[in-house]
Amino acid sequence: MLRFARFVAAVFAFPFIWALCLTFVDAIYMSSGNTRVLFSAESIALFSGLILFLAIWKAFPGLTRIYVLGHELTHALWGLAFGAKVSNLKVRSTGGSVMLTKSNVWITLAPYFFPFWTVIVVLLALAVRGIIYLVNPEASFPVPWLWMFAVGFTWCFHACFTIRSLMQTQSDVQEYGRIFSWTLILACNIAGILLWIVCTTDVPASAIFKCLCSRTAAAYQQTFQCLCEWISPIWKEIRAVSA
Repeated sequence: MLRFARFVAAVFAFPFIWALCLTFVDAIYMSSGNTRVLFSAESIALFSGLILFLAIWKAFPGLTRIYVLGHELTHALWGLAFGAKVSNLKVRSTGGSVMLTKSNVWITLAPYFFPFWTVIVVLLALAVRGIIYLVNPEASFPVPWLWMFAVGFTWCFHACFTIRSLMQTQSDVQEYGRIFSWTLILACNIAGILLWIVCTTDVPASAIFKCLCSRTAAAYQQTFQCLCEWISPIWKEIRAVSA
């Protein structure tokens, strides 16, 4: 019953994921300071980081160990956040493990939607922003394109290894059902990108939130209208037969 409820929740979340995708496009526009410009310095830097990692992914097999380290540290961090005790962390190029005294859906699936190395980049960006604000509260965020490049590079690192992991049999994913797990992972990844944009550019969080609310309302309204148009003739046929 619980697995079916998760499946229903995942299906209900599809319009929200579409709204997140549209909000991401809006955020790219907003990062340029001009809603009519898509290929700004910031967006070009973001996609350049993505492309650069794709170019070197196969050339450096040692990156697998770095991913495994981030994967297991993410399990550990989320475990600590939920009050679990962490021990016996192991990292190998063929895989890793960590012992936790507690588990839930967030701890189990965290490595698939929480890009550990991107978070490190964002924390550095926030630290730099905080220092600059203390020196000059009126100063703008420095070289946002450089931070966007780092976000694109590290997030692509996370995305590539996550996709490769999900293409294999993962007990983490099977535990909560594939549809539910994949939906949660996708939604959190896109939401995370929006957060990274807010943290590494001058795009205000309020603008992203307002856009997301508008996009979400429109997505569910359109979905409801489509369902009504699809169900209406079927309902008429049922009534005609039963009359």
